[in-house]
Amino acid sequence: MPPRTRFSALTRRIILFNAFALVVLITGVLAVQANRASLVDERLSGIQQQAQIVASTLAEYATYDNSQSIDVEGKAKPLMRQLLATTRLRGRLYAPNGQLLVDSRNLLARNVVQDEDLPPIDAWGRFKQSMSHLYDNIMGVRPFTHLEPYFEAGNDGRIYGEVRTALQGDSAAQERVDENNRLVLSVAMPVQRFKAIYGVLLVSTEGGDIDGILRSERATLIQVFLVAVAVMVVSSLFLARFIADPIQRLARAADEVRGGHAGRSSIPTMDERRDEIGDLATSFSAMTKALYDRIDAIERFAADVAHELKNPLTSLKSAVEMLARASNDEGRERMMAIVRNDVKRIDRLITDISDASRLDAELSRETSDRVGLGHLLETIIEVYRFTEISKGVDVRLNLELPPAAAVLGRDERLGQVFRNLIDNAVSFSKPGGAVQVTARAEGRMARVTVEDDGPGIPPDNLETIFQRFYTERPSSHFGNNSGLGLSIARQIAEAAGGSIRAENRDPNGEGGGARFIVELPMARL
Repeated sequence: MPPRTRFSALTRRIILFNAFALVVLITGVLAVQANRASLVDERLSGIQQQAQIVASTLAEYATYDNSQSIDVEGKAKPLMRQLLATTRLRGRLYAPNGQLLVDSRNLLARNVVQDEDLPPIDAWGRFKQSMSHLYDNIMGVRPFTHLEPYFEAGNDGRIYGEVRTALQGDSAAQERVDENNRLVLSVAMPVQRFKAIYGVLLVSTEGGDIDGILRSERATLIQVFLVAVAVMVVSSLFLARFIADPIQRLARAADEVRGGHAGRSSIPTMDERRDEIGDLATSFSAMTKALYDRIDAIERFAADVAHELKNPLTSLKSAVEMLARASNDEGRERMMAIVRNDVKRIDRLITDISDASRLDAELSRETSDRVGLGHLLETIIEVYRFTEISKGVDVRLNLELPPAAAVLGRDERLGQVFRNLIDNAVSFSKPGGAVQVTARAEGRMARVTVEDDGPGIPPDNLETIFQRFYTERPSSHFGNNSGLGLSIARQIAEAAGGSIRAENRDPNGEGGGARFIVELPMARL
């Protein structure tokens, strides 16, 4: 399983797709908003520059210093016609008293004819117009901003506030909307020389000349919005398919496993995925397999227990029946000995079965500690030497471990491993024989061997002997072992991260005794 990182593959994908959609939307809105906000300002700046040029030209070439007046017919009209002809602006020249002197509409042919949309007369037309105004307010240059209405001042320009400001010697600009909700921008510029004001030039846009640009900007905003929505929808569908569908598959498979109606269902592993969902599927699959294996083991264990208990019970039943028919004390005593032996055998089986059944749960709950391997083996061997457990067999210890050699586990459990192996070796040894226990370090592993001088193990049974309830002993030892010792020893060793295997001391398998090898990982200093 690949190592987990703080920002996993699935997290990066979710952030990437959602952030991409969000960035598209925000970038588009900011770009359009920036263009929209600067459009009017740039347009006003251009009008101011144009007005400044025209006003300066008029002040320089169309004024009389002695009378502080403007030569309207001779110079002002030709200059305004020439300077404004290449623009889409309207210019009006006012006298110092506010009276209109020149209107470029009367000078330029393009401004002679004005077209305006008539107001709708039907309900549907009025509704569309209302919706259009609402759309303009939402998406316009100044959303929901009430601008001053534009109107024609006639001959008196002082009606316009910017003209009155210009008559005081300062330039001024104004934004208005006409009756068709079209933006009108105007700039008033004083015509003056040496601070003497000869008049005021009012330069304004014709209604609707920048609305086309605004409509283009609005259309761009809508397009960006639609693209962002499409990206969000596609990314959401992709994430739903990429995340939700596999999780639903896992949920359905888990329901099938829980229900058990279709036999032993399996969890899909999804090996093609390289993220947390793939890890989850693999973990679920492994967990399900482990549960099935545990169930199989429990079923086999129950069957083995029933089989092993049936034999002594059958013998006990026969002995009891024969006891009732015994005709003399010698026969009754022989039957009682059989009964006692069978009861002892049943008691031993029940005790070993109880230990084996609790072993899994206890191993899963126990915590590991450092266990000095040399001290543990010395203690166990000392018990065998000074008690009758060895039954006359010499148990020897050869330690080749470093002084601080230790393994991780529980001392009582690891001690049970070595006691079971030594008990097994003693049971196969002849009276006066010897059992050799050797411990040495090999790299990062501790290797403990238990050797006897018994008949050895048939080559075909080197693995079978670790199965539960397996026993193959001389008739003199019948009933003295439950066949669980080696199985329990392997289970404990594997729980500690080690292993147990068996081999014959003579490679040819012709006697010479058996050797059991235990390997356990050594604890780091």
